Amino acid sequence: MGLQHVDLADRILGGWLGRVAGNMLGKPVERGDYWTRDRIDRYLRRTDALPLTDYLPGPPADALPGEFELRPEWRECVRGRIHGSCRDDDVDYTVLGLHLLESHGFGFTTEQVGEAWLLHLPFLQTFTAERAAYRNLANGLKPPVSATRDNPYQEWIGALIRADIFGWTCPGDPHRAAALARRDAVLSHTGNGVYGAMWAAALIAAAFTANIPRDAVEAALERIPAGCRLARAVRHTVALHASGTSWSDTLGELADETGGLGWIHTVPNAAVITAGLLYGAGDFTATIALTVRGGLDTDSNGATAGSVAGVLSGAAAIPAQWTEPLEDRLRTAVFGFDGVRISELAERTVRLAAFSAS
Repeated sequence: MGLQHVDLADRILGGWLGRVAGNMLGKPVERGDYWTRDRIDRYLRRTDALPLTDYLPGPPADALPGEFELRPEWRECVRGRIHGSCRDDDVDYTVLGLHLLESHGFGFTTEQVGEAWLLHLPFLQTFTAERAAYRNLANGLKPPVSATRDNPYQEWIGALIRADIFGWTCPGDPHRAAALARRDAVLSHTGNGVYGAMWAAALIAAAFTANIPRDAVEAALERIPAGCRLARAVRHTVALHASGTSWSDTLGELADETGGLGWIHTVPNAAVITAGLLYGAGDFTATIALTVRGGLDTDSNGATAGSVAGVLSGAAAIPAQWTEPLEDRLRTAVFGFDGVRISELAERTVRLAAFSAS
């Protein structure tokens, strides 16, 4: 892979910090049917926060009833109020994936992923496809039936948000990262839901050796079927960016193409992530800001874009306004990990990546 240990450690820590920061940035406005791109930008203008270069500010004092309904957790994740990370499923699964690899190695089975959920993750901290799969597992069903029984969310974004750990532990090897992510994803997803996880893991793995974000995006596309709807949406995003279309017009055209799938479906969210990476052009702040301003599943998208941008830049290059409020502390629902230092999680990930490469 050609990465020195110090560089690898800085990039993996960058991935962890980027994921947590991007998640925190998007969390107050996570509800894509309400927090549209237009409403997010109206909020930012009203709070004098455009261009967006820090965590979201708190709501304006003169907001009308119903004008800006932030998520209930907003007080813990807006600028000036952050003291360590908020708990969120987008990071819970990253922690659980680390535990899975430490416990079972890179030969883990899909059944072992399910066992890890049942043993270490509370049922009520799961949502959509993961909750359906968890219920199926608790009722004695095995993969792949766990993904299909009474589960209308099989192509939603849940498997994609679980993929980072496979990218970080396979630096420069998107093929292997995608294969690991697929083994995890089929517990709860099918079709584009699985392809989204493979794409995200490959994207992150490729970021370790990419010169620019587009290099990583192109490498990740090679790991999913060329004719799937996800691949078509990502290629369309790349083409619009390459043609000189503005970020806003690109997202408008993509919304026309994929909007009918809903705000938690993998395909439109992958397009928003891709646009954030391409138009962010390798700048950490611009990347997560544009991604969250793109709407839909804002905290999930911010987390994935932050992970890629953090790997591309390394932790040392992430501006302090994103990392200092985190206080190197992570809140998580995963049993045994709440309050863990982010730097410790990164160190443990580096050990896995080094073992993977040996």
